[in-house]
Amino acid sequence: MSIGNSPEDDRPSDDDRLDRQARPAAETPAADGWAADRRADEPKIGDVLRQARVRAGLTVDEVSTSTRVRVPIVHAIEADDFSRCGGDVYARGHIRTLARAVGLDPAPLIAQYDAGHGGHPPVPTPAAPLFEAERIRSEPRRPNWTAAMVAAIVAVIGFVGFTAFSGGDDEGGGTKSMAEGAAPASSKPAVKPKPNKPADPKPDPSDSAIAGVPRDKVTVKVNAADGRSWISAKDHSGRTLFDGVLEEGQAKTFQDKKKIDLILGDAGAIELYVNGKQVENEFEPGQVERLTYTKGDPEVG
Repeated sequence: MSIGNSPEDDRPSDDDRLDRQARPAAETPAADGWAADRRADEPKIGDVLRQARVRAGLTVDEVSTSTRVRVPIVHAIEADDFSRCGGDVYARGHIRTLARAVGLDPAPLIAQYDAGHGGHPPVPTPAAPLFEAERIRSEPRRPNWTAAMVAAIVAVIGFVGFTAFSGGDDEGGGTKSMAEGAAPASSKPAVKPKPNKPADPKPDPSDSAIAGVPRDKVTVKVNAADGRSWISAKDHSGRTLFDGVLEEGQAKTFQDKKKIDLILGDAGAIELYVNGKQVENEFEPGQVERLTYTKGDPEVG
């Protein structure tokens, strides 16, 4: 007979087995931490762009001139600082433009930017609210033809009655004048009727609207039809014609004797009319575009 714990007391209980099974899982590193370490090992977007620029033998000024991205913004992006871009939409556009200028595929860099900044590519605004607004618009009032017919009948009856009454007075007055003698002739000569002057010819309604645009200049109209966008416009001498944000529904028209340089912050929201003709484009929402137009047919410079 033994004094102490029996062999059965030394066997692990169910709770002990559960603790041993759960303990290795708790000591395993979290998946989020592993993903964060992996992202930390990736080269920064600014370093990738700067190294590609150096390999291409380009300076910051040359990249700025070719892309129309200002020099301070290029320096900031190469330092991985996107605070000067003005938001995620413009940051993606600058990354895409700079990557193409130095010969890189912009898609991986934009995906890396979205992963690091918690952003997502802009989603086009659904057109359902627009159609809802169209459905709730009040129907135009139809003309009240019954009231118009009644008014016309009353007017005709009144005219006939007035004519008959006036005609009877004229007959009696005419008889009396003939009895008393001829009325004295007026001292004023009779006024001769003026010949009808031919009306000025009306313009042919089939004339195109482009006829009103001067052919010796370039005219560009920017219409923010599908959303707000930052716009920059300069003439041939580099003078700034406009630099600001167009709200949805607003439009601006620019004109110069040689050319117009445009930068569209969100080209997908813009409709362009050059020299009176609409420019068909396939710009994506959030896409930054730099365009140049001259006299003649619409053509990207």
